[in-house]
Amino acid sequence: MTTRFLTTTAAAALAVAFLGAGTASAQNVVTKNTVQIFSSIDPAKISDYTDYMASVNLYDGLVTVDSAGNLVPELAESWVVSDDATSVTFTIRADAHFSDGSPVEAKDVVYSFERLLRINQGPANLFAGVVESGNVVAEDDKTVTFTLSQTFAPFMATVPSLRILNSEVVIENEGDDDGQTFLATNVAGSGPYLLDSWDRGSRMIVKRDPNYYRGWHEGAIDEVRWIVTNDDATVRAMAASGELTMTSPYQSPDTYEALAAMGRFRVDSQPTSTAFYLKLNSQLAPTDDVHIRRAIAFAVDFETVQEVIFPGEHMTTVLPEAGFTAFHNGDVEGPSFDLERAAAEVALSSYAGEPIPITLAHVAGTLFQEEIALMLQAHLEMLGFVVTQQTDPWNRVTEIAGSVETTPNVNQIFFGPTYPSPDSMFFTQYHSDAAGTWASMEWLQDPEVDALIDAARATGDVDEQAEIYKELQVRLDEHMVSVPLLAQTIQHAMDDCLIGFEAVPMMSFDYDFSRYTWTC
Repeated sequence: MTTRFLTTTAAAALAVAFLGAGTASAQNVVTKNTVQIFSSIDPAKISDYTDYMASVNLYDGLVTVDSAGNLVPELAESWVVSDDATSVTFTIRADAHFSDGSPVEAKDVVYSFERLLRINQGPANLFAGVVESGNVVAEDDKTVTFTLSQTFAPFMATVPSLRILNSEVVIENEGDDDGQTFLATNVAGSGPYLLDSWDRGSRMIVKRDPNYYRGWHEGAIDEVRWIVTNDDATVRAMAASGELTMTSPYQSPDTYEALAAMGRFRVDSQPTSTAFYLKLNSQLAPTDDVHIRRAIAFAVDFETVQEVIFPGEHMTTVLPEAGFTAFHNGDVEGPSFDLERAAAEVALSSYAGEPIPITLAHVAGTLFQEEIALMLQAHLEMLGFVVTQQTDPWNRVTEIAGSVETTPNVNQIFFGPTYPSPDSMFFTQYHSDAAGTWASMEWLQDPEVDALIDAARATGDVDEQAEIYKELQVRLDEHMVSVPLLAQTIQHAMDDCLIGFEAVPMMSFDYDFSRYTWTC
């Protein structure tokens, strides 16, 4: 594959930016657009799909996940779970080393975990109350044991979220903030790629580590360039010029069709466990009233959303069926488009008989979300709502989600499993302990829901878990804090020479480009 220069006006600025970063010498270069910025590359602070996308290429964990949701070895060659499931001992590969050549040792795992708990951001909530500080112990240089404070059925599924740092490098650069300043722009990992350059608002470039401990296959991707743009016109221009190799999964149907018609691209489409919701702030007027939340749900034209605006699979509950069939409650009917029922719910609310101010929010520059917001506005105004549209860039969305008062009434959010367990769909979004992030903009704060989630976490009986999760889906349908718009059918327009994408039920692990191959 040869690198081509952009020739269109719409993409010219991006071309200049890349030329400024240096001419690529790698043979197999993949250029992919992403619709939001990379907020963080610090493994203790990653939280969304771009953060994880960078992380899985720059860092390795003890284990990783395949497309079937199975745990497979990465830095750890094996692991043993105790008979009572209260401890897990990992054996690290003898040849595992960081990008600077130093060996990956048990002390690095201990340091990475303890630092994660201290910073208490990103993946830290996965381990809170499960593994306490001091309970990850280096038995020797290549053996490390995690001792659980309580039974936690999904523990092994959370382990891939722990990315392992080169402790010596971070300690040398820890300053007075536990290395956060250093790791904000530097990498201390063992991943397949090295950070080449990063302009937070426009691009990131990573290059293959020729000394990666797991080796490389024929046709491996030498360089990955991510360009931040959610503008479909720019994406089409990049494709037409020959620069683009792979699109984000968030383009409009027209863009996929346009790229397929160019003859160089195919459109890969796979069902996923990622859900697209309206998240309703249940603590802020007027969406603090369940009848208003139900009215909003009945005001959504689901068929148009799922078949025209952003094609995807129909959902009836907050849990996608794909990947979670055994836990999905097929008896929950879910909301449907019915303005008469919506009006009846408004009449039952505490806001009946008066104008009802409400804010509909979506990510700035995302055309399909704008179309959904405008369609919903038209329906709500027919019901007596006074609608304000609010658009924010993604980094601003993550900020305003931090408090009830700044979280808008209605938010359009994609959320998929951060680890391959239904717990990842329930705890992160609906447990009170996980409130205050973009994933939990519902602000549910319900003790009964918390108790059910805790009960599912505490049992290793899969059948018992399934019953609990099915009850949770009923309760969440009654609360209607999340309106399930669709389960994402993930689509990418990909160069015919690029293969390797397989949907993985864990956030962005399917964008580990060491798994991809250039075939031409």
